[in-house]
Amino acid sequence: MQITPEEIAETLAMVSKQHLDIRTITLGLNLRSCTDSDINTMARKVYDKMTKAAEQLVPTAEQLEREFGIPIVNKRISVTPIAEICAAVPDTDLSRIAVAMDKAGAEVGVDFVGGFSALVHKGASAADNKLMDSIPNALAATERVCSSVNVGSTRAGINMDAALKMAGIVKQCAELTADRDCIAAGKLVVFCNAVEDNPFMAGAFHGSGEADAVVNVGVSGPGVVRQVLANMPKDADMTEIAEAIKATAFKITRAGELMAREASRRMGVAKGILDLSLAPTPAEGDSVAEILEAIGVGQCGGPGTTAALAMLNDAVKKGGVMASSSVGGLSGAFIPVSEDAGMIRAAESGALCLEKLEAMTCVCSVGLDMIAIPGDTPVEAIFGIIADECAIGMINNKTTAVRVIPAIGKKVGDKLDFGGLLGYAPVMPVNTHAGTVFAHRGGRMPAPINSLKN
Repeated sequence: MQITPEEIAETLAMVSKQHLDIRTITLGLNLRSCTDSDINTMARKVYDKMTKAAEQLVPTAEQLEREFGIPIVNKRISVTPIAEICAAVPDTDLSRIAVAMDKAGAEVGVDFVGGFSALVHKGASAADNKLMDSIPNALAATERVCSSVNVGSTRAGINMDAALKMAGIVKQCAELTADRDCIAAGKLVVFCNAVEDNPFMAGAFHGSGEADAVVNVGVSGPGVVRQVLANMPKDADMTEIAEAIKATAFKITRAGELMAREASRRMGVAKGILDLSLAPTPAEGDSVAEILEAIGVGQCGGPGTTAALAMLNDAVKKGGVMASSSVGGLSGAFIPVSEDAGMIRAAESGALCLEKLEAMTCVCSVGLDMIAIPGDTPVEAIFGIIADECAIGMINNKTTAVRVIPAIGKKVGDKLDFGGLLGYAPVMPVNTHAGTVFAHRGGRMPAPINSLKN
């Protein structure tokens, strides 16, 4: 399908007036050739591989920005889950690998590096456990490195031991960076049904089914969708609303498809997927919450929010899938509280609570994202949040995730301020009735009956 000059002109209008951008160009890299029994040698190999493979990523992205006039907000790298290449390393602390990743990211000029990760949904190897234990030090010692751990899947069930371990690690990450608004916890996500081609952070990693080097692109554009809906008559019915969102998602995705094709061709690497998720920013007008309010919900979090989000997510997918033959990643609508001005207002006013956000994750792209919780929240409560979200993903055969940030030394009503794309997060209350028995039972929650698909 050719991209016409008219499409480009219309896209430029979206850029100049409605916050359209390419949220990220992410280079996925296979690091399996870097395996070594000596951790210092391995760290050097990781640095060398990343800097060599990604040396043209930022210059190419900047050239595309100049030529097509479409901002590319972030340039990122995702790598093979580090736990998978550390089996031969006798060291218990793998944070030196993360430091090498961070150094390489700084050298080539990217914003984030993802893949300090482990997949433990059915069980954890010795290397997996070392990786998880290393996460707090690794994220506290680095600026760009992000980490993810997959603790559940529809086919395997939920590794409850790993979920409890990760709840404790989330708390440790926050404590180690309490003087920096607990930012380490903001770079860590716990998944169920993690995907292998996700270009977005903190959950990006380069899966085992991928080529050696792949360009994955994540588009954005909630401001464009919001503007289209704001211009529609108040008596437009839901079918008309859905059709307008579909048509807009098609146009947004075409811009991403153009950039993905060109980046792949110019860098000489495989074109991967186009993730058409609507990713908000703290900028006014660039908000998923405001789309839901333009649909007609009084304020995000009020009755009707989940239904409006379900329609939005479905319409985005229907429109976007027609614009590219390689739609993948997560592809839907993100609801990160700190990164969305409308979500922040809703949380501060009390219209949006943790339980409502959990209900919304049943129908949106991922899960509980960038949510600040009181610093004294017990590990068992964090475990319960993770377990609940994983259960939603497991039963519904979808990706879900938890990225919560215990605000050490802060209480409900205070805030964490991360700056930039991460915005700021009001500290939200957590239900205090988690108990202690459930979290410590351990074992593996069996896979649901709908896992039997063969």
